[in-house]
Amino acid sequence: MMNTFMGNLGHFMVILAFVSALVSAVSYYYYTRASELEKTSWRNFSRITFYIHGIASVAIAFSLFEIIYNHRFEYFYAYSHSSRGLPVHYMISSFWEGQEGAFILWIFWNVVLGLVVIHTNRFWEGPVMLVFMLVQAFLVSMILGVVIGDLKIGSSPFMLLRDVSEAPIFQINPEFVPEDGTGLNPLLQNIWMVIHPPTLFLGYASTLIPFAFLMAGLGLKKYSEWIRPALPWAIFSAMILGMGIIMGAYWAYVTLNFGGYWNWDPVENAVYVPWLIMVAAIHTMITFKKSSTALKTSMVLVISSFILVLYATFLVRSGVLGDSSVHSFTDLGLSGQLLIYMLFFLAVAMFLAIREWKNIPTSEKEASVYSREFWIFIGATTLGLMAFQVIVPTSIPVYNALVESFGGLSNLAPPADQIGFYTKFQLWFAVALALLTGIGQFFWWNKMDKQDLKNALVMPYIVSMVLAALIVTIGKVYDITYIVIVLAGAFTIVANSTILIKLVRKKTFKLSGGSLAHIGLGMVLIGVMFSSGYSDTISINMSGLTYKKDWEDELNKENVLLWINKPLQMKEYEVIYRGRYKKVVGIPGYVKADALEATGEINQSVALRDIRVNNQLYHQKGDTVTLVLQENSYFKVEYYQDDELKFTLFPMSQPNPTMGLISSPDSKRYLTRDLYTHVSAINDYEEPEWKEGDLVKAAPGEQFFINDFVTRFEGAEVVNELDGLPLEEGDVAVKANLTILDYDVEKKLAPVFLIRGNQVGKIPDIDNDLGIRVEVENIVPEENKFVFKVDTYQKDYVVMKAAVKPMINVLWLGTIVMLIGFSVAIFRRFDEFQKMKKKGME
Repeated sequence: MMNTFMGNLGHFMVILAFVSALVSAVSYYYYTRASELEKTSWRNFSRITFYIHGIASVAIAFSLFEIIYNHRFEYFYAYSHSSRGLPVHYMISSFWEGQEGAFILWIFWNVVLGLVVIHTNRFWEGPVMLVFMLVQAFLVSMILGVVIGDLKIGSSPFMLLRDVSEAPIFQINPEFVPEDGTGLNPLLQNIWMVIHPPTLFLGYASTLIPFAFLMAGLGLKKYSEWIRPALPWAIFSAMILGMGIIMGAYWAYVTLNFGGYWNWDPVENAVYVPWLIMVAAIHTMITFKKSSTALKTSMVLVISSFILVLYATFLVRSGVLGDSSVHSFTDLGLSGQLLIYMLFFLAVAMFLAIREWKNIPTSEKEASVYSREFWIFIGATTLGLMAFQVIVPTSIPVYNALVESFGGLSNLAPPADQIGFYTKFQLWFAVALALLTGIGQFFWWNKMDKQDLKNALVMPYIVSMVLAALIVTIGKVYDITYIVIVLAGAFTIVANSTILIKLVRKKTFKLSGGSLAHIGLGMVLIGVMFSSGYSDTISINMSGLTYKKDWEDELNKENVLLWINKPLQMKEYEVIYRGRYKKVVGIPGYVKADALEATGEINQSVALRDIRVNNQLYHQKGDTVTLVLQENSYFKVEYYQDDELKFTLFPMSQPNPTMGLISSPDSKRYLTRDLYTHVSAINDYEEPEWKEGDLVKAAPGEQFFINDFVTRFEGAEVVNELDGLPLEEGDVAVKANLTILDYDVEKKLAPVFLIRGNQVGKIPDIDNDLGIRVEVENIVPEENKFVFKVDTYQKDYVVMKAAVKPMINVLWLGTIVMLIGFSVAIFRRFDEFQKMKKKGME
């Protein structure tokens, strides 16, 4: 039965959220301009409208999740992004898979952050929340779904499928509700997609706070006072946005099969660039607090970071990257709205900044080469150049679209080799940044001249050279570029560790955030160099086979064909593929696929034999079991050394009707490396096209060949019962027992010959792994022989790639250390803020 209540509730709440955001913005405007006598009433009214907006925003999210969770496929959003087979945590992922859900998530985080601002910054509440509510009004407009004539405002997530689809069924039966949805993108069926998008959108939302404080400062003509309350939020924003980027990189590493963590995809770049600018802004803001310089630079960078977030949203959600990014969304007709959204805040920010520019205080003092201001400015400039070098090529599709909109023709194309193009520049920028962070920390904590600098750097220089030499020697780093990277990484680690040790000795650990973050940068640099530069593919195709005609030569060279149970040497490992497995709810590990038979119900199968794990019985033969996503198959791959099993991996693959084979890797993790394994191609296992074979006559105890496998006819027996087939009185059922030898594995097949009156029934036995179907064609008593009919199919196999990723854990550990550094810095700045608040200065 069709349910329209939740959709109507959700749509009403969208309208309420939009109206309340506008009313709250207007009331906060009057609150900012009101006299002292009127301020209290305006503030209370503004807060009430904000709370109404917050409740409505939460209700929007609740309504949409209720529709997804209860499988209300009469709604287009639930039908397009969810299905009955999804577990709850993937239903959460499907919430923000679509554009509308992502905007709702962004709106929700702004509400949470707005509540924090209201209750922590009383002085700044009015102007800051005015900016907040204007942003909220724009965001909510993206999900309004209102059409006025030819004007469409937003795309509603609460549209009914019948209002979107032109399927004939809705003309016959307007109340038709599909049995199931199209499901969640297989690439998003990963636990990291449950936590990565919320983190990333919290990062997006948090860039608004420093921007709002800056706009408030310009509006109130408090040109420098905004820095103090904005700085902790800027650090928080950089930390959360950075955490979201890292989670995305880790998701790519454990889910996607390109063997890396960063592909320089335009959507990745669109997130990376505002993070770089926000990090630059943090450094210039801190510089201003110390020496009253770089105020204007801080303003430009804070504005840029927020506008770049809006620009990233436009890039990803306008459809302009449709031909250049696998991650971008299709255009829902919101590109014009998104553009207005971005240009409005850009225009407001530029207007206020230009109007007040001449009044903004500047330092006339020229920065010395031996001053911290100089080195931080150079570092911020480097970060800005890094961002510029990435955003310009990424924006080529936008430029092309702009030229074409004016009737022109542009043939500019993004870099064909994105990884090579961006890495070539970003690597050297990162090296320069690492060196700057090492040197800059000494200037930050001490006043230095030329001689002092030499004395301070002697010991870190010597230690870093020794450390780099050890890394180069042990890691066998011979490429000059990589040696320079190791030197830079080692230097920033040693130099910042020197400062960190001094701070810890002085018991001022809360001042160590910068040093920790910079140490993390050095570790990331070394980790990236080893894991990417020295990734070693061990699955080298020595057979000369071309697995797929549409594969590039490199793909054919770096993948090997593994027949089931047949060992293959891959460098120091002997590798054996052992078949397909499934995940079953409530059972640890994996269950052999041929032990389960689908029932036709979603994620439901019947156990064909007892299921035991570690000698514990979980299900008996005939029990119905629940699978974890029945589409997913896990391929058991064993790695041996010197005939000893070292470890077993289970890479996953899912044949998808629209996207082809979707694979997720599995890795064996060591302290110093990962062995990364993923499946590139699989055998068509589900619906084989059987090839009729020969008839084979054999007596009990006799051996013969089936599809090149040695097969032994063990004997026959009369059975009194058969699985799934009741025997009648007078029936004679004879079961033939066959043993098939496949390398080190024995397979048992037992076809049945059934005699019922004058009729004969033949019940075949099938082994999908070996691609064999055997049935008893006839029994010849006078010869004491059975005639077997053998049909064959392709023996099960996988085409697989395996690569060693050295020092990948140094990269992940470096990102954790960097985030800890940001956290320490946030704690320090929040502590300063609390002290100022107690003095009545906030």
